[in-house]
Amino acid sequence: MTVLILGGTSEAAALDQLLAEQAPEIRAVISLAGHTSDPRPLSLPTRTGGFGGITGLRQYLIDEGVVAVIDATHPFAAIMPYHAEAACKAEGVPLLAIRRESWKPQAGDRWKSVPDIDAAVEALGNEPRRVFLTIGRLELPHFFAAPQHEYLIRVIEPVNDLPLPHAKVLQQRGPFEADAEEKLMREEGTEVLVSKNAGGPMTLGKLVAARRLGLPVIMVERPPKPDVETVEHIDQVLPWLVAQGLFVTERGV
Repeated sequence: MTVLILGGTSEAAALDQLLAEQAPEIRAVISLAGHTSDPRPLSLPTRTGGFGGITGLRQYLIDEGVVAVIDATHPFAAIMPYHAEAACKAEGVPLLAIRRESWKPQAGDRWKSVPDIDAAVEALGNEPRRVFLTIGRLELPHFFAAPQHEYLIRVIEPVNDLPLPHAKVLQQRGPFEADAEEKLMREEGTEVLVSKNAGGPMTLGKLVAARRLGLPVIMVERPPKPDVETVEHIDQVLPWLVAQGLFVTERGV
C-alpha cells in the first residue's frame, strides 16, 4: 500500500519528515513536478515529472497500489489538483488537500489584488517604475510585454537571455526575513512589489518590508481549486489517515 504525496510546497517537505519519523511503516512517495532542478533533499522516495494527464495518474494509482493521495501542490498549481480529484474519484482513492491560509492585508498595507499575472502586468501601468518581481521563473514571459520598467527579479532557478533592457536577477531561495527585505528594497529603490498570494511564513518578510516602506503591492490571487476535503496543517494528515483506516498509531489516534 502506498500513499502518494503530490509535492511542491514546504508543507510537502515537512510532511515527508513527519511520515519518515512518526509513521515509517507507511510507504509514501513524493511526486514533484520538476520545475526546480535542485529541490531540497527529502527522506521519502521521490518521483519527478508529470503522470500523463488524468489517465496516466489513474494508471499510476493502480500500478503502485496507492491507497490515499495527499495534494500538497503549490497554491498556484492550477492543473494537478483537478487531475488528482478526477483520478482519485475514478479509482475510489481517498484524497486530502493541504491548503495553507492565504495572506490577508494588514493595517498600513497598500495592496491591489488582481486575478492573474496578465492583470498584474497591466496594473504596473505605462510609466516606467522600479519593480520587484517575486512571482517565479515560469511567469516571467508575461512581463516581456512591459519592457519600460526596471525589474529586480528573484527566482530559485537561473534565467537567461531575458528580453528586458533593465533587469537584474537574484537567484535565491527563502526564507527571507523582513529586515533583509527592507534593506534590499531600499538599496534597489523599489517602487512597487509584485507577489503571488502564496501564503505561509517563508516569504512573508517582503510584505512586512513593503508595509514599513509604504510601498504598493500588486497581489496576484490564487487560481480556483477543486472542492475536496482540505486541511491547513500537516499535523492533521496522520489523523486523517487513521480515519481512513490506513494507519493506526500506538495511541489509537
